Amino acid sequence: MADPTPDPTPDRTPDRTPDRTNRPTAGPTNRPTTDPATVPRTGPTGPATGPTTAPVQVPDPRAELAALAAWQLPLRAQFPIVAGADGGAGAPTGVPGPAYLDSAATAQKPRAVLDAVHAYLTTSNANSGRGSYPWANATTALVAATRDRVKRFLGDPDPERSTVHFTSGASEGLRTVARDWLPDLLADGDEIVVPYGDHRANLVPWQEARDLLARQGVRITVHELPCQAGSGDYDPAALGRIVGPRTRFVAATHVHHVYGADMNVHRIREAVGPDVVICLDAAQSVGHQPVSLAGLDVDFLVFSGHKALALPGTGAVWARGRRGPAFRPGGWPGTPNTAGIASLAAALDWLADADVGRISRWTTALTAVLTDGLSRLPAYEVLGCTTSLAADSPVQRRGSIATFRHHGIGSQDLGFVLFSEGFMVRSDDHCQAGRSVREGSVRVSLHVYNTLEEVEKLLESLAKLQ
Repeated sequence: MADPTPDPTPDRTPDRTPDRTNRPTAGPTNRPTTDPATVPRTGPTGPATGPTTAPVQVPDPRAELAALAAWQLPLRAQFPIVAGADGGAGAPTGVPGPAYLDSAATAQKPRAVLDAVHAYLTTSNANSGRGSYPWANATTALVAATRDRVKRFLGDPDPERSTVHFTSGASEGLRTVARDWLPDLLADGDEIVVPYGDHRANLVPWQEARDLLARQGVRITVHELPCQAGSGDYDPAALGRIVGPRTRFVAATHVHHVYGADMNVHRIREAVGPDVVICLDAAQSVGHQPVSLAGLDVDFLVFSGHKALALPGTGAVWARGRRGPAFRPGGWPGTPNTAGIASLAAALDWLADADVGRISRWTTALTAVLTDGLSRLPAYEVLGCTTSLAADSPVQRRGSIATFRHHGIGSQDLGFVLFSEGFMVRSDDHCQAGRSVREGSVRVSLHVYNTLEEVEKLLESLAKLQ
């Protein structure tokens, strides 16, 4: 793995200083708070066009949950692993199983997805693009139709020009862009800008591309994508100062996988101008909140299917095909994951029918209840912008993720304790770049199948550990 230290630049130091005054951290110091009157509005339907001049009006989370309860209950029942009297695999009949609170790692699957995979494997399983008999033709048509389904789900404004390449997930998708496309864009002396505090999958591939080009005699500079000292969002003003005539490419994250914040990527295009290529990691947004490519002037959008209710081993790279060379992944394509692609088509259909906007409202309200409760427990530190913790917060709320530490209990131990109390959470460094297991934390990530009762019981368990 490449060294995660950014290339030094004349006006910045590449190392992370202990106080980390110029970027968000997952360490003992939270992302600093900011003036609510200047925080850009970002809600379930996406960002607004600019900063507010008054506090954002947000619904009371418990009232929001009450209003959506009749809609959510039958949806939860469609997830066999979390619904039913048996409480999930391994639980005695009639005894509720542990609450699954790790949907940022992978989401559970509704019955419609499981049925679609079963139907495909038992009626038309064949290879795609290889054969002219009916099963092969049906599979080829399925793959093509799912590409179109991805474009529609993402609100592609120009589907005739764009392409969709299926992958095993977001990590492979980002690596494919870095390995098979980026080197053809760059020449000696060019510069790219990438995030150093997001998921490692959105850092390491770009470093590997830099190292590959260096072995070929092409030297490029990698800059760190700056973040605001106040809110922890990307800092478009500082980014504008980094961008120069040799800047060719920016990588960014749509929703942060630790802090749960929408990173306001709509402002990156304004900062970099019309010609720089932008690649967006949307692993924590697609399937969790509405995503519209019409409002995101990006060139690549990469996501994981398994986090959007599809099977593991699925994902996609959407490529706009407007800036830079055409996106043509290298190597022989081999046999695609046709069962996974069938699951992705069914998952996107299910999400559209359920209404992703309502799903986002549900999980945002649940997370607001959780962070509000955590803010009242002195033994805990919630990572991220502290202004957004309270139930009546005037700034944007976390979408479906809340990450925290106990001041006296290690994250791994806390994870084991919480499982003994009936909660499945993630407790480690969450694959965050620049972090180690020693800097771990506990992450709770929610989806439409989670309930207010689960969140309240979690808070009760955490309160006992004060």
